[in-house]
Amino acid sequence: MRPDAVHRVLDAELAAARERRDGEPPRVLDVGGGSGVWAVPLAVAGCAVTVVEPSPNALATLHRRATEAGVVDRITAVQGDTDALGADASADLVLGHGLLEVVDDASVALAALAHAAAPGGAVSVLVANRYAAVLHRAIAGRLVDARRLLDDDSGQLDGTREPLLRRFDVAGLEALVQDSGLKVELLQGHGVVSDLVPGAVLEGNPGAAESLAELELAAATRSPLRDVAARLHVLARRPA
Repeated sequence: MRPDAVHRVLDAELAAARERRDGEPPRVLDVGGGSGVWAVPLAVAGCAVTVVEPSPNALATLHRRATEAGVVDRITAVQGDTDALGADASADLVLGHGLLEVVDDASVALAALAHAAAPGGAVSVLVANRYAAVLHRAIAGRLVDARRLLDDDSGQLDGTREPLLRRFDVAGLEALVQDSGLKVELLQGHGVVSDLVPGAVLEGNPGAAESLAELELAAATRSPLRDVAARLHVLARRPA
């Protein structure tokens, strides 16, 4: 299957960073990187990755995965949150995937990500989409929850145990990124149609997985499909 929309963008960004560094490993900072879902593959691809994560259990899983992949020497783990980033603006690429939904203050966290990027470096943000959550709950028959999510400006279900403090829409996410001093270069959807296609469709139709991957890539940047994707992805640049 072809790489998805987010991986395709990050691969291109890291290739450009490697060229700028005359072949040296790109420096990646993964904030809230958890158990290494993004960090380990990036290290396998030759990047020098620092993961900042508050959970010791997640960091233990990261270490196990890195050991199994043979990339322990390429990953530096730091237990902490965005307060641990300091003023070392040296990363070619900063990841904040699944981060802004759970921090106390999204604007403060995003500013920290922006300051951690080297001048000319990129920040990749991946967040839950408010309108996708509305549609998915409506399809599942959870109509009251769907309406509550639609009416809540932060896209949160108050009074529940869900871990997300907020969800985003295209306009709100773009404004938040711009307010942090970053320049938005790309805003696309992730999980536009793939999350809606039943597994049986893929299992019973030869070539369906490839067709779905092509459709997903084609829909990622096309509004209004992009605007109701499960997740929204921004690649933004820190001014040089």
